Amino acid sequence: MTEQEIQLKAIAALTALRGGVGADYVSELLGEVVPTQFLVPDTQDPAEISEAVLAQLSEPLSNLFNGLVLAFQTVADAYDSTEPDSPTEAVLQALALQIAREEE
Repeated sequence: MTEQEIQLKAIAALTALRGGVGADYVSELLGEVVPTQFLVPDTQDPAEISEAVLAQLSEPLSNLFNGLVLAFQTVADAYDSTEPDSPTEAVLQALALQIAREEE
């Protein structure tokens, strides 16, 4: 799966969640970006095998994260252009304070 396809999956997942689609569908959608098979070196060294698997997982997960960040930045920019009295930073700070209070 290409970088763009993975980013599109991230955007589709966010769109689906906002549209009220079930979490199972969104999980399935996001699960499609994770490899189901891995190439592992012919070795008995567990560290070398783990590094190989991690390397194969990191690229799609990084692309997924980049898609989520791109989607957030786009929505935040649109929001900030229509709500100048309550910028995205203030909304995020309020969310962080709410989460911090819940931990107490």
